[in-house]
Amino acid sequence: MAIDRTPVLKRCRQLDIDPVVMGINKKSNRQPKQRRRQQSEYGQQLREKQKAKFIYGVLEKQFRSYYDKAMKLDGITGDNLMSILESRLDNVVFRLGFARTRKEARQTVRHGHITVNGKRLDIPSYRVKAGDVIAVANKAKDLLPIKEALISSESMAVPGWLEVDIEKLRGTVLQLPTRDQIDLDIDAQLIVELYSK
Repeated sequence: MAIDRTPVLKRCRQLDIDPVVMGINKKSNRQPKQRRRQQSEYGQQLREKQKAKFIYGVLEKQFRSYYDKAMKLDGITGDNLMSILESRLDNVVFRLGFARTRKEARQTVRHGHITVNGKRLDIPSYRVKAGDVIAVANKAKDLLPIKEALISSESMAVPGWLEVDIEKLRGTVLQLPTRDQIDLDIDAQLIVELYSK
């Protein structure tokens, strides 16, 4: 299995991403280098794709399949792509505050600590649907990483398309996210232009 081992802060610097988006509160002490030349149109498109892949932790083959699915759906392809990425189970677990980062959320799901509609599910790429109930499994409710995540996520706002019950460690998907409900600075139209060449 391919794994991206690039240090997160270094990659955030390269792609001009705020580390808080990745669930990291520390800042780098390094001064940003001044860019010498303006980026080409292709460079901007590639950068947006790399940003989306890095934030959601998706590799090229899977990202391309998401793009193909987004093209087949009604509506704007870029908005569909962002909605598909945002509705992945690992991202929903992160957005509900059951994990501090998306990587931690992926591991939590892989270890079987999350249930969807009462059934244990260990597939991070599972796409949630409106009405799905995502909860922490009974055996995992006392795990230290989940408790730490809940403490650190108290200041984080849960998006409008989700509803969370912290007492029961349960969240509900009210609807699939629309582009204006996704607070990430990614220009999905540039990704569409890159793939449509």
